[in-house]
Amino acid sequence: MNTSQTHIEIASENSYIVYFGDPDSLQISPEISAAIAATCEQIKQRFSHRLIDLVASYASLLVIYDTNLCDHLWAKKALRSILNTPEKHSENSGQLVKIPVFYSTKYGPELALLAENAGLSIAQVIDIHSATEYRVYAIGFAPGFAYLGEVDERLAAPRLSTPRLKVPAGAVAIADRQTAVYPASSPGGWNLIGLCPTPMFNPEKQPHMPVTVGDRVQFFAIDEPQYLSMGGLLHEL
Repeated sequence: MNTSQTHIEIASENSYIVYFGDPDSLQISPEISAAIAATCEQIKQRFSHRLIDLVASYASLLVIYDTNLCDHLWAKKALRSILNTPEKHSENSGQLVKIPVFYSTKYGPELALLAENAGLSIAQVIDIHSATEYRVYAIGFAPGFAYLGEVDERLAAPRLSTPRLKVPAGAVAIADRQTAVYPASSPGGWNLIGLCPTPMFNPEKQPHMPVTVGDRVQFFAIDEPQYLSMGGLLHEL
């Protein structure tokens, strides 16, 4: 990405935020996501033990560092150096993670509705959702909640007008042109289409998540016996 399309702002006494593209408009693109992922790796190397955390989003990167080990001037100079260093990155960068989904009208109550609204069969919806390769654009809302995009336009659907008070862990859902797997039971207003047996967040493991920003994700369909054999649980909605 051209460095003229990036700029740095102070976020707090120990952090900077780097914007990729126009900060006044939310841009979603594989190019920006790949640039953020590549920048994360460079920052980890340059900042080393000075780095506290990196929080990536669709078109920005929050860099939090230890002011006992470096000051604002050092951090900004390091960031400028990284952004001014040409780094080859591809839209196909990041690991490809394949995630199983038990697509079900019982446990994914909006699956049939999405099919009806799109003029498709349920099988076609499953084929389209699982054939698409998604990019992890951001992680937020809850630990392990990875925002994946972009969903095929035919499957795009607005959030529910009345959110559910409880969405089970592992629920696979669509909202607008994003899709995600709920990492834990929580309230939520996304359209549910199935269940995933893969834990999306485990604080006892390293890494805590099977995906990170910049990775690519592709779902594949499994049936109920396979879902249960992989450790999945069936939750009544």
